[in-house]
Amino acid sequence: MAAVVTLGFLVGLELAARHYGTPGPLTLQAREVIHAPKSGGLLYASMALMTVVLTWRQRFVAVGAAVGIDLAFLAVRWAADIDTAGGHPFGNGALWVTLGVAVVAVTRRTGPERTLLLKGVGLALLLMAGRKTGDTWLLITSKTRPMVLDQYLAAADHALGNPSWLVGRVVEATGAVGFNFLDFVYGNLAVAAVVAALYQLRHVAAERRFPRHHLVRTFLVIGLVGPAFYMIFPVVGPLFAYGTGTEHWSAISLWAPDMPATAPWSVGDLWPGTLPPADDPRSMPFDGITPRNCMPSLHTAWAVAIFIHTRRGPGPLRHAGTFWLVATLCATLGFGYHYGVDLLAGVVFTLTIEAALRAYDRGWDRAGIRLAVHGTLVFTALLLSYRWLPVEMARLPWVAGPLLLLATASVVYGYVRVTGAWSRETAPAPLPGPGPEPARAVLPAPAGPVRPTPADPVPPAPTDRVRPAPADPVPGDRAQDVVDST
Repeated sequence: MAAVVTLGFLVGLELAARHYGTPGPLTLQAREVIHAPKSGGLLYASMALMTVVLTWRQRFVAVGAAVGIDLAFLAVRWAADIDTAGGHPFGNGALWVTLGVAVVAVTRRTGPERTLLLKGVGLALLLMAGRKTGDTWLLITSKTRPMVLDQYLAAADHALGNPSWLVGRVVEATGAVGFNFLDFVYGNLAVAAVVAALYQLRHVAAERRFPRHHLVRTFLVIGLVGPAFYMIFPVVGPLFAYGTGTEHWSAISLWAPDMPATAPWSVGDLWPGTLPPADDPRSMPFDGITPRNCMPSLHTAWAVAIFIHTRRGPGPLRHAGTFWLVATLCATLGFGYHYGVDLLAGVVFTLTIEAALRAYDRGWDRAGIRLAVHGTLVFTALLLSYRWLPVEMARLPWVAGPLLLLATASVVYGYVRVTGAWSRETAPAPLPGPGPEPARAVLPAPAGPVRPTPADPVPPAPTDRVRPAPADPVPGDRAQDVVDST
């Protein structure tokens, strides 16, 4: 059922993209079988996710085949002088190997083994197509939502102290080094998710089954549900609505995107030097190219999901999850892609989805359902307050700001409390061990021979024959003996 729904969704996006004169996600993904892929690293990360269903020998064969195919493509492109057209010169091999495993599963496997291989291939293909799907959906938001609500979020952001303006100045102060480091972290969020998922799924090949709940599942649900709110609350971000767009970073960026100038559509060149006004927010028109992808911040949502799913891993994985969360938050704000209120909505959004998924796994657990309902109400309240109370929030920042943080903290606390109770319920009871033995005093041995004590009688020495002891004479016999002797 999930496969049918996903395929229908992809076909719908393909038709919508064709309506606007651009290829859809299915076409873009199919082209990467031959053409240079847009992200070779993502294709290899997806293939690595697929290999969790393979044995170690099969994994080595898959990686070797992918590298060999890429080398063949590289040689052909070099010999024919074919340009990559901005794509990566590697990655086709990973896609070929993934499709090859699907063919093997259909033609050479049956029963549970075929199902397991197809699940692995399906996860890899969904991760590959996720980026293509996102690009198509963002194009649809820019074409169907000509008016954006950035002025409302900028006014509401006064309650939090306009963190995007503050962090933007900090990133500017770090120069090219700080910007490109954060840009690398921000752009490789999917690779970090694959690393965490590989740890969670490390036992699939041995157990021949997937765990009940894992990170990839949460990632896919976030990517499926989150973009719907881009249509409900279209926002382009402070870099575009109050700045010069990607031109702001073009002088120091190593991977500057080729986008048309957006400065004519902005309120003014205010970000990050001048705080925006908050007295009279209204909808404003914007171009038909820039994505409306701010509310909620899905980069924040995905980074929170990685943080949650790495809490039970080893120390290096936990530290990596924390680092990726902090770095992603700094990038989303410091690059001018999001307002502070977007991040709060992203945190609540992720925790609500996580609670709903885990409650479903536990047979619709009542505590989990209550938490999901609470998170939904808080998320709805945040969006309504951003839209209808931004001026009041800007006028009373010392009231509105703590209320926003407390509402978000209530969902965080509820999630920690409920999942902590679930962990205690499922934790195995310790096995009873042998009790401690009583302590015994060890006395030193005496230097000389040991003399018997009254409490320890000395046993008689063994003899060859045991003689009976003589009976004691009675008193009368003793007197007769005396008379006879006299």
